[in-house]
Amino acid sequence: MRSAFLLACTGMLLAGGHHVYAQDVAAGETVFKKCQVCHVADSDKNKVGPSLMGVIGRTAGTHEGFKYSAAMSDAGKSGVAWDEPTLTTYLHDPKAFIKGTKMAFVGLKTDDEIANVIAYLKQFPK
Repeated sequence: MRSAFLLACTGMLLAGGHHVYAQDVAAGETVFKKCQVCHVADSDKNKVGPSLMGVIGRTAGTHEGFKYSAAMSDAGKSGVAWDEPTLTTYLHDPKAFIKGTKMAFVGLKTDDEIANVIAYLKQFPK
């Protein structure tokens, strides 16, 4: 009971040496507005960037019908898949995580923004 209370009060826990932030879908929808110029999440339609519908669990560089950079395709071939820890690292600084990606976005700067946008993306499995 005390543990649940502490988690509810802090909104954050330490698991395996990594901070896990509370996820807020509504806040994630607001953060996703930064992404909407190039991506959609609620349909399987590519824009300037690939659809992010079903991105959780997807191998990098593999969305059908999208022409990825060689760097992103190579990342997928090397085993990069979009789980929460990988997306968290990528969304902090996409160009540092996958050198040569054609994604121009500089990244999200706070862990809360990233956790929230991931919560938003989880709503749209393929």
